[in-house]
Amino acid sequence: MRSNRAFTLVELLVVVMILGALAAIAVPRIIGGATNAKINACKTNVDLINSQIELYYANEGDWPSQLSDLTTDPNFFPDGAPECPYGTVYSYSTTTHRVSDHTH
Repeated sequence: MRSNRAFTLVELLVVVMILGALAAIAVPRIIGGATNAKINACKTNVDLINSQIELYYANEGDWPSQLSDLTTDPNFFPDGAPECPYGTVYSYSTTTHRVSDHTH
């Protein structure tokens, strides 16, 4: 008798089931990580814009009348204004002189 060195169908099915279980655990974590990264990037953008509003006030002696006065000035945003990763527009309040956090 000769011995064949090959995998049986049962062994292959066990390997496929293990890989499927690992994928079922890993994929939701990867997707959740991307969502958290976008939310954190948006919060960081809001903090950056608010700190630049304070700098604008310190330099100019007055608050910006609208957000575009600040975001189009290359002294404050040389690489351009930060954009929300979800595509929503940041809203500037002329009473509080802040860009408010928005939820996603």
